[in-house]
Amino acid sequence: MSRPEPHIEVRPITEADIPDWSRALNTGFLRTPGATEAEIADRASYIDPTRTLGAFDAGRCVATFRSFAQELTTVGGTPVPADAISNVTVSPTHRRRGLLTRMMAHDLAAAKDRGDVVATLISAEYPIYGRYGFGPATWTAQWTVDVPRTGLDPRWPGPEDGGRIDIVDPADVRKIGPELHERLRRAQPGAVDRDERWWQTHTGLLHHDSSPWAEPFFAVYRSASGEVDGLVSYKADDHWGDAKQPLNTATVNWLIAATPTAERNLWRYLCSIDWITTVKSGWRGPDDLLPFYLPDPRAARLTTLADWLWVRILDVVRALEARTYDGEGSLVLEVVDGGGPAGGRYRLEASADGASCTPTTDAAELVLDVADLARLWLGDESAVRLAALGLVREERAGAARVADALLRTSGRPWCPDIF
Repeated sequence: MSRPEPHIEVRPITEADIPDWSRALNTGFLRTPGATEAEIADRASYIDPTRTLGAFDAGRCVATFRSFAQELTTVGGTPVPADAISNVTVSPTHRRRGLLTRMMAHDLAAAKDRGDVVATLISAEYPIYGRYGFGPATWTAQWTVDVPRTGLDPRWPGPEDGGRIDIVDPADVRKIGPELHERLRRAQPGAVDRDERWWQTHTGLLHHDSSPWAEPFFAVYRSASGEVDGLVSYKADDHWGDAKQPLNTATVNWLIAATPTAERNLWRYLCSIDWITTVKSGWRGPDDLLPFYLPDPRAARLTTLADWLWVRILDVVRALEARTYDGEGSLVLEVVDGGGPAGGRYRLEASADGASCTPTTDAAELVLDVADLARLWLGDESAVRLAALGLVREERAGAARVADALLRTSGRPWCPDIF
């Protein structure tokens, strides 16, 4: 139960608030509370104070919230403007006082006024955000590969398709990475854009004392024509067994590939590095091909499967019209949003040629909460499953199957990033 305390002020921060806001952020995430001057200066260089909220009790910041502009790729490749939410904390002394609710209401209202189609976030805990209309729209997975068990030839000399793999430096990654990522994210539902700061941070050009930088290895795959089709960042430990045998692990920080061939060759490369007996995949899509690139797929053990990108739909019409549809049909949806911006009844008319979504007074065929519409929107979830769970209600028999025929996709959405 929340205990509203109106004397606690929720407002956008000023530049003078950044040190106190940073301390509250670190406190909420159980990090060392104090923020260095470098950390404060860095934060001041990229946050938008008008989209950075704090809750202040007697002048001290006790809760934090930040949003920023983002593009999210829908089914079919069209990007939509999103309100990306991050840095959400409430100090342990001020829980259950409605502070997150107040900050969220402020931010979502501003996002709707700006014309954002959705809001997005990566949820630290599952139960928090459903009450604000967010639903888990993508999932993520991690695999641990037992290299000796894969059945791969350890003497692999490199790609047999005319391509090549090269070790590159951080400066090279900043040159070739952004264009490659654009190719990936335009084709991957659930992917988001990366700004210049992302590449600077992940290649060591931008860092501060509170987060020491250890340069990883970078390897690039170029096709036979010389085009950059894949890029991986990874690190390795130094572990040897009692019998003086190498037992080293390569851990992938991130791997992006524009083609299955590039992806296959990069995984093959990682499994061929001398002394490496284990490869940890990092965050991948839940239907990633990694296990099936191996002669023995059981060598890739699934170690994590969890919700990842949460989406809150702000504009139902634009969200449903932005994506593509393989099937053809019509469906009347009643979206329940508890007074929020997405509530109403809508007729979706969809085909391979495009879609229209219009408000209607026709009888509803499928009734669902806005959070469950978000779960369906990128094609990952099944309306039939949600109906079996009691989360959507059929007003017309078979409506959930119609929804699946229209909304589900052959490949699962995936967000490669955390923010």
